Amino acid sequence: MSARVRTILHVDMDAFYASVEEHDRPELKGKPLIVGGTTGRGVVAAASYAVRRFGVHSAMPMREALRLCPQAICVQPRMWRYKQVSDQVFEIFHEFTPLVEGLSLDEAFLDVTASRQLLGDGEVIATEIRRRIAKRTELTASVGIAPNKLLAKIASDLNKPDGMCRIGSDNIREVLDGLPVQKLFGVGQKSLPAVQAAGIRTFGDLRRADEQTLWRAFGRHGIAMRDRAAGIDDRPVEPQREEKSISAEETYSVDIRDPAELKSQLVHLADRATSRLRAQELIAGKVIVKIRRADFATYTRQRSVEPPTQDTAVVSRMAQILFSEWRADQPLAAVRLLGVGVAQLQELRQIDLFSAGSPPKGALLDATVDSIRDRFGSTLVTRASLLPRSTGGTEPRGD
Repeated sequence: MSARVRTILHVDMDAFYASVEEHDRPELKGKPLIVGGTTGRGVVAAASYAVRRFGVHSAMPMREALRLCPQAICVQPRMWRYKQVSDQVFEIFHEFTPLVEGLSLDEAFLDVTASRQLLGDGEVIATEIRRRIAKRTELTASVGIAPNKLLAKIASDLNKPDGMCRIGSDNIREVLDGLPVQKLFGVGQKSLPAVQAAGIRTFGDLRRADEQTLWRAFGRHGIAMRDRAAGIDDRPVEPQREEKSISAEETYSVDIRDPAELKSQLVHLADRATSRLRAQELIAGKVIVKIRRADFATYTRQRSVEPPTQDTAVVSRMAQILFSEWRADQPLAAVRLLGVGVAQLQELRQIDLFSAGSPPKGALLDATVDSIRDRFGSTLVTRASLLPRSTGGTEPRGD
């Protein structure tokens, strides 16, 4: 392969959340396992391969998943645990290249072009990455190898689970042309009927389509979609992609009207969002609240905070103010979903928090809570404001 041709890997952990649960609880291995909200109003966060055979997939409403597979075992997500394993996996990525673009906890692009001379070609590197992941985590990963991100992403999905696929100039037409067009990013369930009505059913159909057909299927995006079907993509791998916002949200099994319960939920969500802020050594200049009523009408409220913060108490207080302002206009509304997010993110410097001398009380409390959770898990320590009320609470779906 020419030195001027890039080698990009897309590494995708196989059924990651479900696989971690199977690893930690061997009695679940091979069973139809769903990670996600355990009520009918939740959604599927991850599905084991055993349950996928019934048509269950991630992001599916839990009610639909349980209709397809009534015998499925449902477990609540443990994000802190998935983050632990993800950190191990990403450490392995950085042993091969600094050019790692994380897409989520369980997948990333790696540009290993500069590593080939020392470590071997893309297939050799991909094989070694998979071996190290299996040895250190006892989990499997699938890897796509290609000269660009688009093709690497497509390739990683072709031999799942625990597989590897290379797409290059020698086999690109053979691999791509027969693939169903819905495997192409940008073709979803809503647009698929119009695309198929235009006579486009495969990548090859799209690659060979004339401009009139492209316009009928995709409108002004037709040329770009044809380029994708041809495997054209010049995007670089962007290490340390800037996260534009961080949020936590929950859908509730029973709609909430009680003010005290709503306040408790806002504190809980602010705690989750700011824990992630601190884990990434970021501070935020804006707080956002998302509210969905029982009738599915959805609202957002946001406000800047000065100075930028990662303090749970500050974000929680602002979230409660924003929610109260919304609530004043509709005091009897039942709430189906709540979310608390932070935006306008920037890197933390010690001077940002401690410029006045001693660390603020809230920062010390947050640091202590984070330290205990990092060591023993997220469920060991609960803030007093999050303790269950004596009258009982609502059951969140879990994220």
